[in-house]
Amino acid sequence: MALRVKHPGCLIGITLGLTLGIILAGVLASVFYVPLNTILWTWLAITLGLGVLGWIIGDRLSSRFPALEEETHETATSDLPPSSSQQATSRTKRITR
Repeated sequence: MALRVKHPGCLIGITLGLTLGIILAGVLASVFYVPLNTILWTWLAITLGLGVLGWIIGDRLSSRFPALEEETHETATSDLPPSSSQQATSRTKRITR
């Protein structure tokens, strides 16, 4: 199952937010002895802020760089030889004509 998103901006923003938030939380906790409550709020703000920023940037860029059209099932299977049931149906059609 493929991940189908209109633009990956929000996904990239959330990923960066989680990563940078965890790193910043570790630095704040170990070096500056910031209270846990403040660290958690900072981590949440960074995650949501970068997610929203990625969503906005991705939405703006997706209009400039449209996604490529995917192949439909019919075009993908049109190059394959017909199955035996299709061959039998085509033979029946030729006989009845």
